[in-house]
Amino acid sequence: MRAAGRYGHRVCNPTWPDELPPTQRHRMPTLVGAVILAAAMAVLTVVTVWSRFLADTDALRWLDVAVGVLAVAAAPVLLWRPVPAAVLLTALAVLSPAATPAASTAALLVAQRRPFPVAAAVGAGGIAAQAVQGAWRPPGGLTYGWWLVLIVAAYGALVGWGALARARRALIRSLRERARRAEAEQGRRVAEARAAERARIAGEMHDVLAHRLSLIATYAGALEYRPDASAEQRTHAAGVIRTGVHQALEELREVISVLRDDEHPDTPPQPTLADLARLVEESRAAGMRVRLADEVADAGALPAATGRTAYRVVQEALTNARKHAAGEPVQVTLTGAPGDRLVVEVTNPLPATPGTPVLPGTGTGLIGLTERVRLAGGELDHGAAAGWFRLHAWLAWPREPTGTGTAGRR
Repeated sequence: MRAAGRYGHRVCNPTWPDELPPTQRHRMPTLVGAVILAAAMAVLTVVTVWSRFLADTDALRWLDVAVGVLAVAAAPVLLWRPVPAAVLLTALAVLSPAATPAASTAALLVAQRRPFPVAAAVGAGGIAAQAVQGAWRPPGGLTYGWWLVLIVAAYGALVGWGALARARRALIRSLRERARRAEAEQGRRVAEARAAERARIAGEMHDVLAHRLSLIATYAGALEYRPDASAEQRTHAAGVIRTGVHQALEELREVISVLRDDEHPDTPPQPTLADLARLVEESRAAGMRVRLADEVADAGALPAATGRTAYRVVQEALTNARKHAAGEPVQVTLTGAPGDRLVVEVTNPLPATPGTPVLPGTGTGLIGLTERVRLAGGELDHGAAAGWFRLHAWLAWPREPTGTGTAGRR
């Protein structure tokens, strides 16, 4: 009987009911197995009774026949209740050799399906039953002592063989379960890696495109709501939109190339703190009033990864200010020194009457930014209070450079 595994592979169910899952452990064996066991016991019992038929008296012959019939009838019960059936067959073996084949088979099956102490007890009971039987019905051709040695050796071999088979099945079951768990763990790791890669792609695309598209939307809105603009102003706005779209496509291409291969030698450099002045100038060109206060000491020693995170913080803050507080002044302040921390603070007054954002937002930009800052070893806090919106972030800045720093400020 086979069942499909969780990940598509096929797993064989164990043979014995006690090795099935708890909900299936006592499921009845097949009728075919019971018939085969009964038939085999019937053949062995007939051979045993016939071998003793001429040497026994009439009373013992009928006793052998009766015990043989009971042993054959009780043999299939071993598949359902091995220990009680083994006890019954062992008791019958005290009365007649006709029960010896079934009692010996019972010792083997119990050893295969039950713990070793139980199997050893059943085997010891079988030896005791054969000893009593041999005392009052001596076997022909062997002394009682040698016959008893053979009985002990036979039962020892049956119990040992059954215990070895049970241990082997337990080992195979353990290895199969371990392989299933390893496959499940591998599947979980693959799923987590895919989810992390999707989140990374989404974060990079949001950082790159949200700022650029908000600039484009600002100029497009000026064309829509300023029909009285001069031809020169409209031409300038259209040129900025065209350039912004071109730059957005280029930046998107760069992000995708970086995500495909982080070690690619031709990958364009990612923005760092040195590109912050250009970012502020782009925002000013779009009509924003941005004031930058750069009080960072020894900016060339700032690790590139830290500078890139700080750049993304300012970029997201300017994008949100452009969306939700259009026309309001924005203050960007950077402070920090090696061995301390880099602090980024962006503030802007809240608009008197909240309007419709220039671009609809998903509400996940600041969430992703908070996670980015946390992964960089810092913290980010944001919120509105007393008519101002404040975004405050700090990033760890070790004294020793941990990578390639920014190559000067532009």
